[in-house]
Amino acid sequence: MNPYFDEDLAALGEHARRFAQGRVAPGFIERDTTRVLDRNLMREMGEMGFIAPELPEQYGGQGLGCLAAGVIHEEIARADLSLSYINLLASLNGQILAKHAAPAIARAWLERLTQGRALLAIALTEPRGGSDAANLRLKMERVGDHYVLNGEKTSISAADQADAAVVFARSGSVEDGARGVSAILVPMDLPGVTRNRFDCHGQRAIGRGSIFFENVRVPVDHLLGEEGKGFVQVMQGFDFSRALIGLQVLAVANVSLEETWEYVAQREAFGKPLAAFQGVSHPLAEYATQVEAARLLCLQTLWLKDRGLPHTAEAAMCKWWGPKLAYDVVHQCLLSFGHGGYDRGPLEQRLRDVLGFQIGDGTAQIMKTIIARSNAGRDAVPA
Repeated sequence: MNPYFDEDLAALGEHARRFAQGRVAPGFIERDTTRVLDRNLMREMGEMGFIAPELPEQYGGQGLGCLAAGVIHEEIARADLSLSYINLLASLNGQILAKHAAPAIARAWLERLTQGRALLAIALTEPRGGSDAANLRLKMERVGDHYVLNGEKTSISAADQADAAVVFARSGSVEDGARGVSAILVPMDLPGVTRNRFDCHGQRAIGRGSIFFENVRVPVDHLLGEEGKGFVQVMQGFDFSRALIGLQVLAVANVSLEETWEYVAQREAFGKPLAAFQGVSHPLAEYATQVEAARLLCLQTLWLKDRGLPHTAEAAMCKWWGPKLAYDVVHQCLLSFGHGGYDRGPLEQRLRDVLGFQIGDGTAQIMKTIIARSNAGRDAVPA
């Protein structure tokens, strides 16, 4: 019994799982090898209503709430974590545009987003840093009815595949810190935008790379939130994505555990199933306990968000604990399979994929600082 699921959410999860197992799972090794995101599959997901279902119907969503988005998200991630980035980016950027974009801009992009016809990136990190807003240097200057952007963003998920990006740029002085950073939606086909792609260890279907801006002119109506307040306003939406990331990586941990339990129950050593040896079964039992607890924390965070209740600390807990735990779980599962797990295949790919979330989208150290500030107060835990 799951206290956060009613019959409708349980049915939605089963519907998403059938799709994920039938359409997403069969190609996840191939997508990792070719590093090609399947746009046709993305459109299928949109047609099924699996992309940003929490958005209002006026923007192409279904108004189902954030828990519903989480239910779908973890089922897609069970089949292919890298592909589930489509859901993650759509929900994060969808919330930002729905809340902060001009209505006409929001409608145009969100309809494409929910239909699976557009992929949006979030462009925060720069060579000098990401979580530290005071270090952001990409310049954004108003010239008439346009903003002109110059600079570089790096380590951006889907950098070379995105159709547009929510870009954080400095519209004020460096001394203004976070208060001098604005957010703006930048179509990636504008003159002056160039991109590259890294050869990353994991999450290769979605990829990461850099985006370069050279005198890129963006209409002023693409501004998100207020000028000079974009970082403060828009970053509030990251609490939602942090809970989704927790569910995303824990789904990978769960499916790995399921496969490993089945394997150790069948394979024998010294006339007994491997599961009969406590050195094999007890680590798996411990991880099964921790994964269940972490998953419930993620669901609670989304439950709080749906009710408009504070959830920043809980979201930070999901983000630092989930990726670390998932990596440890998949690692243990791989060891349980022996060389069969170490060979190229699902487990080694999952290990590479979940590792990336210990690096990107907010480090564990930043998340723990957020938790500490929530408990001790900001003055007691300075930057």
